[in-house]
Amino acid sequence: MAPDPFLPPPEEEAGEDRSLKDHLEHPLEHLRQRFQDSQLYDLKVKATVFKHKIGKFNNLVNPNHLHDEEHEKETDRKRTLIAQSNRFGSFAPLREANKVKWYVDGRDYFWAVSIALERAQETIYIEDWWLSPELFLRRPPYYNREWRLDQVLKRRAEAGVKIYIVIYKELQQALTCNSAHSKHALEGLCPEGTPGYDNIKVMRHPDHNVFENAADMTFYWAHHEKFIVIDYNLAFIGGLDMCFGRWDSRQHSLTDAHPAGVQNEIWPGQDFNNENISIDETQCRIMDFQNVMDWKANQLNKLDFGRMPWHDVHMGLIGDCVYDIAEHFILRWNFCKRDKYKHDARYDWLTLKGRDGVDEDLISVQRPKHPMGQYIQHPLTPIETKNFGPRGTVNAQIVRSSCDWSSGILAEHSIQTAYCEIIRNAQHYVYIENQFFITATGDRQFPVYNTIGKAIVEACVRAGREGRKFRVICVIPAIPGFAGSLNDDTATGTRAIMDYQYKSICRGEHSIMQQIAAQGVDPGNHVFFFNLRTFDRLNRTPALEAQVRKSGVSYKEVQVAHAEEVMGETIGDAQRDAKGEIRGARGLRDGSGDTEKEKAMDQRLAFEAKREDVGHDLEPVGDDSIARDAMLHGNKVSEEAWPGDPESERHNFIQEELYIHAKLLIVDDRVSICGSANLNDRSQMGTHDSELAIVMEDTRTIPSMMDGQPYSAGYHAATLRRLLWREHLGLLPAQGLDGVNDANAQPPDIENNVHEGPEYEFVADPLSDQLWEMWTGNATRNTDIFRDLFHADPDDCIKSFKDYDTFLPKEIKHGHLYDPNRADVKEKLDQIRGHLVWMPLDFLKDSEMAEVGLQVNAITESIYT
Repeated sequence: MAPDPFLPPPEEEAGEDRSLKDHLEHPLEHLRQRFQDSQLYDLKVKATVFKHKIGKFNNLVNPNHLHDEEHEKETDRKRTLIAQSNRFGSFAPLREANKVKWYVDGRDYFWAVSIALERAQETIYIEDWWLSPELFLRRPPYYNREWRLDQVLKRRAEAGVKIYIVIYKELQQALTCNSAHSKHALEGLCPEGTPGYDNIKVMRHPDHNVFENAADMTFYWAHHEKFIVIDYNLAFIGGLDMCFGRWDSRQHSLTDAHPAGVQNEIWPGQDFNNENISIDETQCRIMDFQNVMDWKANQLNKLDFGRMPWHDVHMGLIGDCVYDIAEHFILRWNFCKRDKYKHDARYDWLTLKGRDGVDEDLISVQRPKHPMGQYIQHPLTPIETKNFGPRGTVNAQIVRSSCDWSSGILAEHSIQTAYCEIIRNAQHYVYIENQFFITATGDRQFPVYNTIGKAIVEACVRAGREGRKFRVICVIPAIPGFAGSLNDDTATGTRAIMDYQYKSICRGEHSIMQQIAAQGVDPGNHVFFFNLRTFDRLNRTPALEAQVRKSGVSYKEVQVAHAEEVMGETIGDAQRDAKGEIRGARGLRDGSGDTEKEKAMDQRLAFEAKREDVGHDLEPVGDDSIARDAMLHGNKVSEEAWPGDPESERHNFIQEELYIHAKLLIVDDRVSICGSANLNDRSQMGTHDSELAIVMEDTRTIPSMMDGQPYSAGYHAATLRRLLWREHLGLLPAQGLDGVNDANAQPPDIENNVHEGPEYEFVADPLSDQLWEMWTGNATRNTDIFRDLFHADPDDCIKSFKDYDTFLPKEIKHGHLYDPNRADVKEKLDQIRGHLVWMPLDFLKDSEMAEVGLQVNAITESIYT
């Protein structure tokens, strides 16, 4: 009988005495053993390692070097057969009866992760594009210091949990993620001789060392997956990296200055970020994460500017799909080991029950003659004890974009295949939230190759010819990507991305809209693009300004001091006194000899000493934001109190685009895809960025409506779509910071709260005329108000670069009112509901958006697509 693939092979019994046959076959075995324990053996191993390093240069002339030997061809054959047997050409099969839960925005997701990580007993796998050890999973940080990510991982490591992390090693000239800091900070949490030592292992990949990895380096592409696997019992997968700038709630506040005390800050240090504002506080859009190792540093004064709000979607799951996510992680881990850490004994090979023995090559396990590191089989406890088998009602499948450079495999683009097939077969609607939208309708849009756009055209044309109501609704950022004012030479890369997007959507004969029109169907009936935008009010109150003057300490200096306190090195054993101050930890002045730190603390104390002098309340308050006014049950802005004159208040009103980072597809209220993959070639082709996503279809149905007719909707897809649309329409109440009693902020063993009520029923029918009237009506009204009050860009009024000078002069402070002397500002803001605005499809249509040059040319253009 064939052995069970989920069980380890039987181990051979070994006696203490060697047999006569062994002596005859290996007469010098005792000498070989002595040689292995000698310095000569170490020299031989080092020589072998050096020989293989030199040998890597031969691979420069053999790009197929990972697939040309017979054993490699056999592995490729096995993987190909597996992919051919699975839907979408995926490495993973369709798995039935998973329990899947959605998370919308960072507040809910990070709270759930904090609980799940704290419960870990055996192993934690994490893969991220960027990981910030100093990220707080719960807010406000001052009162949740034990929930900083590095502290949670440290506690689990000390409890014996083995933690494996793979993060993208950025090209430092292009990005400021500082993965080296993440690696060293995490691996240094448990020093030698302390509990947890050696339980946290972090790999960075790809390698940029020419000598070590000459033929396999990549400078263009990134590891972009975002997932966690805990104890093989549950997993998280989606669009949220555990890094700065991602935590947010559904009202998406912009402000974080608190008259009642800096301890109420939600986004300390570099977590308060706005890629739309430069250091010199002009209109320039540049990346604000300048040196993430110095996490307390922040160039933005919170009294002057708002943050960039962040919208995202993630999934949590229990069931058989967890195994497939774990398998992908182990493949990636072993490939990194093989590619970069093969000769580093600190990093072990990981084997997997079910992929052991003759199938261990499928997860890139190698057994070199002189192995460095051990071979550790996972899971560490019997696989029969894990949460596999039927756990819920969602049939799901893991899909990926992966290839030679990222995983050592032949290219797989099952995410693109899934997108195309599901969109092509759509009958009622396609809903997309994505950070980018770059796609082709055929083979004539070089350098764009993914054909998701073609599937959209086919679905719309078929519906148009059949006379069916059918909509493709896409919600993408107003400005995708960062760096540079759109009216500045430094923004050439950003404008190149936007140029490719417009050519994908509506500009040129091969765009989606023109391809639909060319086949006799009106694209205006079917294809719609929207952005998100929000407003808030800064808290530069007269009392806070007086506190700054009397203390002689700027609020920016107070920000830095607070970040130093809550993001300092030792935060685990701190005790708070009656006023909430930290004692017994390196938070306030402690004689550590760190003069910069002590200066910062002195400034903080000097600032706080003037609190009572200016009449500030000592009790902690809420988030000091009026962003909630655009949400359900929010106040009217015109009725919001302000402790100063109307003119000073008007100088505090701000707006900002709501950055959409989700990578989500929902079709017909039945099927959805969520993961790390953007809608562009980088994410979809398989040969570029590495990605992981999950395709979901719920067998649990709910009675619903579709275009006024009774309809059986999938519970998971329908409830997620309803919650998202309610958030965008302002039909959900604002969230508090505490998620302890919120079902949506719990791990996936707790079901979602769908917030039933009149608003839930109002958005039930995605093709309802009444709902569509509100959707487009809100978008139109919001767009008009943001244009009128703020001259928010991009905008349809800006059809050329010349228009920028009149529409948005450079002397206007970014995000602030165009005319702060208007008396009707608050009444206008009363009318904004939710965050929807129309995407400006005429923006810069009369100008060349991305001039060919050093930044954008035939060599570099694939970077932007």
